[in-house]
Amino acid sequence: MQTLVNGPLWVFGYGSLIWNPEFPVAERRLARVRGWRRSFCMWSIHYRGTEAVPGLVLALDRDEAAFCDGVALRVAPGEEAATLAMLRERELVSSAYVEVSMELETAEGAVSALAYVVDCQHAQYCGGLEPEEQARIIASAVGGRGPNRDYLWSTTAHLTELGIADPELDWLSERVRNLAR
Repeated sequence: MQTLVNGPLWVFGYGSLIWNPEFPVAERRLARVRGWRRSFCMWSIHYRGTEAVPGLVLALDRDEAAFCDGVALRVAPGEEAATLAMLRERELVSSAYVEVSMELETAEGAVSALAYVVDCQHAQYCGGLEPEEQARIIASAVGGRGPNRDYLWSTTAHLTELGIADPELDWLSERVRNLAR
């Protein structure tokens, strides 16, 4: 897989990349991508669950009528190759994500960014789970990077800090808090 970088490398953060990019960020911009929605539609068997007890992680799921607000992250100059290698190791661990280039809308103008979207044909795709089932799974799953609920709560808290509304995640976050008591 080869991604050619002409000019700055931008990465779209819509989940954990917002609060834990693990690469040097030179600039952050609020951004929107159209035709995709943020969704807990991927089984997590490594980071937030296991093969025996999978958790759920966010992915961009295709939906022509939707949009997803997140953050465009510009990689620090000179760190592009190392960042690509790290992102591919982190995000493509099981091939459930596909690396794509997409146009993001920002207040400062459009940018082309790297993003990781769900492969709807992959065994880890689980689109269409009812919110209550998502909450039950997230409340109890734990993986190599910790409890699934911490992933949800960190994402929700950072979206709120950025002024990004996501009523579905807000509801899910509150429901998981109630289940985790």
